Amino acid sequence: MKQTQYVTAIIVLLIAGAAWVFMDYGESPVVGHIDSGNPEIVALGSSVYGEFCADCHGINLEGQADWKVRLQDGTLPAPPHDETGHTWHHGEKLLFNYTKNGAASLGIKNFKSGMPVFEDVLSDAEIWAALSYIKSSWPVAVQERQEQSTLSENK
Repeated sequence: MKQTQYVTAIIVLLIAGAAWVFMDYGESPVVGHIDSGNPEIVALGSSVYGEFCADCHGINLEGQADWKVRLQDGTLPAPPHDETGHTWHHGEKLLFNYTKNGAASLGIKNFKSGMPVFEDVLSDAEIWAALSYIKSSWPVAVQERQEQSTLSENK
């Protein structure tokens, strides 16, 4: 009888542990920052980017043609997110806020953007993961320069 109880207890613990892992897995491990060195986060970000960003910013982060030339409606085409664009010039908070809340979060008067607001579409963790994926594609020197922008933004 004791052996049956022991086996039952182990099975219950294994099931409880598996349930905890799968419940927790719904939340990304990304919380509040870009983590381009974490393969799990970058993989999630690649998936998020592919589904929600690539249509405008390009599957290879290349952006749209003539991305520096305003369209008739006053917006700019989607810029590249690779090292040829300007994404890496900005700190993490600005990138996150712009992605989540749109151009209004920048506080720049008369700034028109075609970028959709993702507040009700993506979780904060998914936004951080997408940003982590983008940053992971940059050369190390560019990543380091972006980190300086983040440090400056936090002063």
